[in-house]
Amino acid sequence: MSPWTPPHSPTWVGELDRRAAVSNLVVAPHFTAARLLVTSSGAPVGIAELPLVAGIARAATVRAAIDVQLGEVPDPPLPPWSGEPLTVVVATRGRASSLERCVRAVLAGDHPDITVLVVDNDPTDDRTAAAVRAIGDPRVRYVLEPRRGASVGRNRGLHEADTAIVAFTDDDTEPDRGWAGRIAGAFAADPTLACVSGPVLAASLTSAEEVAADSALAWNKGFERRHYSLDEPPADSAIFPFSPGLFGIGANLAVRAEAAKAVGGFDEALGPGSLTHGGEDCEFMVRLILAGHVLGYEPSAWVWHHHRTSPAALRAQVEGYAVGLGGFLTKIALDRRARAVAARRIPAALAQLRHISERESEAGPAMPAGATGMRLRGLMTGPVAYLWGRRVALRAGGRVPPLVAPRRPAPSESLDLTPTGLLL
Repeated sequence: MSPWTPPHSPTWVGELDRRAAVSNLVVAPHFTAARLLVTSSGAPVGIAELPLVAGIARAATVRAAIDVQLGEVPDPPLPPWSGEPLTVVVATRGRASSLERCVRAVLAGDHPDITVLVVDNDPTDDRTAAAVRAIGDPRVRYVLEPRRGASVGRNRGLHEADTAIVAFTDDDTEPDRGWAGRIAGAFAADPTLACVSGPVLAASLTSAEEVAADSALAWNKGFERRHYSLDEPPADSAIFPFSPGLFGIGANLAVRAEAAKAVGGFDEALGPGSLTHGGEDCEFMVRLILAGHVLGYEPSAWVWHHHRTSPAALRAQVEGYAVGLGGFLTKIALDRRARAVAARRIPAALAQLRHISERESEAGPAMPAGATGMRLRGLMTGPVAYLWGRRVALRAGGRVPPLVAPRRPAPSESLDLTPTGLLL
């Protein structure tokens, strides 16, 4: 059976345990393909994709797609389940319905001791507060934050939380039932971890824009458990540790609160709701790495993400990510110690940008026209946006932590990034 290439057309998204009996797949007739998250005893094995005819695939076709595309690999390990108290922070603004769906998904999970902090950033009405009241669960707390921005909201949630572990997700996600327990388990199994991320999977691929966004943004980082640190740089990233997207994204991120606070929290000049529109999650995780912490990627702790469904929203997202990347690169350039290290990675960084361009060009007809030019304009806009955004954040009393924590080095010392660590 030759590999099948899914079309840029409506794709049904579902989940299937490979150990379970497979039945005929019957969905709405406008779907021409199916994407299945294949699990085994709750652990993700991989993604299988297959064609549909009038929304139907026979059981034999489903089984064959799984066998050919994923093979008979051993069951992947799950982290030990942990019920350690955990706080989930959801920073939001003006998306009450989406927020309610997200919070209900978190509460439906199997974690027994969870608190959800809904941080309402600079609201224009009381719909978010009303949504929290409608949920009517004592595990959910509403926090009014007068300043706008995802980084502002996450920092407020980090400050309000009273648990050792704090998880972050976005208001357009639906975390899996085992998400919180597996995050807690990952931290419990490895005391060296300061941060854990996980897969962010498309919840729907019905519109052409959702299909294009999923392909272009590539938020799913696979199903292999990984650790990242200066002591063990990954062989597959020539620009480590300045690796946008390598560690995961803010829609599925958890931290040891003590470590996150020690590095200064999120940079409030970066991220959605700021002038830079993005880059805050990447910068935060890179800062943790530079501080000597270990980051983990736990594939069993996944969330479903609802992508943008309109051409205007997709265009704004792609452009915003480019501005955010420009802001992140500006912050690197402003740090004299990090700048020299990053400069040695410029050829690899340019190759990475070419790879992103190629990925976007193959993302389908809904991808905004002129995406390459849009990204270049965003990269050029990013420096001004970050510098101005930093000024705005500081004037408001916000946090703009340095990329590398300052200290007074000896005259002979300089920044050196080696497999054994960061020397200042």
